[in-house]
Amino acid sequence: MSEQPNSVLSDGTILELVQRGRIRIDPWDPQLVQPASVDLRLGDSFRVFHNHRASAIDLRHPPAGLTEEVVIQPEESFVIHPGEFCLGRTLEWVELPDDIVARIEGKSSIGRLGLIVHATAGFCDPGWKGTLTLELNNLTQIPIKLYPGLLIAQLSFMALDRSAQRPYGSPELGSHYQGQRAATESRYEGAR
Repeated sequence: MSEQPNSVLSDGTILELVQRGRIRIDPWDPQLVQPASVDLRLGDSFRVFHNHRASAIDLRHPPAGLTEEVVIQPEESFVIHPGEFCLGRTLEWVELPDDIVARIEGKSSIGRLGLIVHATAGFCDPGWKGTLTLELNNLTQIPIKLYPGLLIAQLSFMALDRSAQRPYGSPELGSHYQGQRAATESRYEGAR
């Protein structure tokens, strides 16, 4: 295996690392492996914003309870309206070792329909464990229907030059989202 530091991992390397248990993706479907990424599917958990609960989002004092979780059944759709922003999650649970990072990106076909799947949270630290929260935004003037299980994003992987000294989840880091299973609202703490 040619797992070179700072290089994007190929399909063969991804398959080998999953088979060896160094990268965990559950549920795992090898048919979702692309040349340099793995396709991810949409989960059933969403968080919608209650804009009427706050006059502004003050980043020095972030409001609590700004979102509400909505869970949909496999046959149901979730509608994201024009200009709306909400959170979703991947169906897949992902675990990374201490020497590999990942980037989540929207699928081109979804982007061409006006759906953005991440605003800024596209980076997965080494040591990450959990489902991935998606930052969904409908850029069109037409509602978009989403369904659990739809192909929604892709995850690419890169090798670090060496293992992280303090991977995500290390107690001293206060890793807010480690182990998340649902779409998770912001746990931003403002200025430290």
